[in-house]
Amino acid sequence: MTARVERVFEISAAPEEVWAVIADPEKRARPISVVDDFETTGERTAVWHVSLPIPGLNRTIRVETEDVEIDAPSYVRFVGRSKAMNVRGEHILDATDGGTQITNRFTVDGRLPGVERYFKRKLDDELANLEAAIREELVG
Repeated sequence: MTARVERVFEISAAPEEVWAVIADPEKRARPISVVDDFETTGERTAVWHVSLPIPGLNRTIRVETEDVEIDAPSYVRFVGRSKAMNVRGEHILDATDGGTQITNRFTVDGRLPGVERYFKRKLDDELANLEAAIREELVG
């Protein structure tokens, strides 16, 4: 099973301003509630330390992430790999009359029992957290 979600929203800021937030791997990771810690490991790579509230999973999961495609200031696609799950995400920025439309797509393929079920229930909430963080950063 795979958990997938797409969330589209508009923000009253220019695409270049939104890009400054979206293109920063740490600013993409920090709003996700299950990310306990984050470390940059290279120009396009980072590690997310994820703690999932799943029975029997009593450890933090190391998810190695990489931005695999970047087309500034409108598109970034990243992948994350771990023993517990694989994650794919993309953010598409389109200029509008009032600012920027942001399309966010995430896919989680679980490798341990309970991972996909958790993300099927919570992935939209996690993207709502990201939306709130972008708004806070840009609109205040």
